[in-house]
Amino acid sequence: MRIKICGITNLDDAKAAVDAGADALGFILYPASKRFIPIERAIEIIDKLPPFVQTVAVTVNANKEFSNLGWRKQLKHFGIAQLHGQESPVHAKAVSKYLPVIKVFPADRAAEFDPAAYAVSAFMLDTPSTDHGGTGRIFDWSLAVAFKQRTAKPLILSGGLDPENVAKAIETVHPYAVDVSSGVEASPGKKDHAKLREFIRICKKF
Repeated sequence: MRIKICGITNLDDAKAAVDAGADALGFILYPASKRFIPIERAIEIIDKLPPFVQTVAVTVNANKEFSNLGWRKQLKHFGIAQLHGQESPVHAKAVSKYLPVIKVFPADRAAEFDPAAYAVSAFMLDTPSTDHGGTGRIFDWSLAVAFKQRTAKPLILSGGLDPENVAKAIETVHPYAVDVSSGVEASPGKKDHAKLREFIRICKKF
C-alpha cells in the first residue's frame, strides 16, 4: 500500500515521514489552509529530502498561479500536482503540461463527474468540505468503491483516515494509495510522530 503524508510544513515532520516509510509528501500551497506552506519554504524542505521520495504540490483553483511563469518554474521542484478545487478538465489538462496530475473530487459528488474527461494520472476522493480537506472526518467508503468501477486510473483514498480506521478503509476500498494529514497530527501543521509511524506500519501490511 502506497502512503502519502499531506500537510507537511517543516523538515522534521518530512524526515520522520520518510524514515517511517512514506512514499509521498504533500505540501499545501493554498493560503486559506491551516496547513499552508509558502512554495519557497516547501522547496527548501524538498531540497533536503533523499531520492525516491515523491513530492506533491497541493493547490486549489490555482489559475493565476499556473499562468505565472515564475511559479511554474518553482513547480519543477515537485513531482506531482494535486488539484483539490473545482478544476475543470481543461484546467487539469493545462496543468498536466508541467506535472502529472491527481484530481480530487468530494466523495458525495464523485458520481457527477466523468473520469474519462480528465487527462490525469490518478484520482482522489476526499470528505466534502468547504476547506478542501483536513476535516478529520471519513465518508461513506461505498462511494469510493463505486467510483473505482468507473475508471481504470488509480484511486487514492483520503478523508479522516487515522491509525484506528485505515486498515478497515483499505480492506473495504482496496485503493491504490491512502492519504492522511489530520489523522497523524498533534496540531494543524505539526505531525505526531508516533501516530505517523503507527499509521504507516499498519498500511505497509497491505
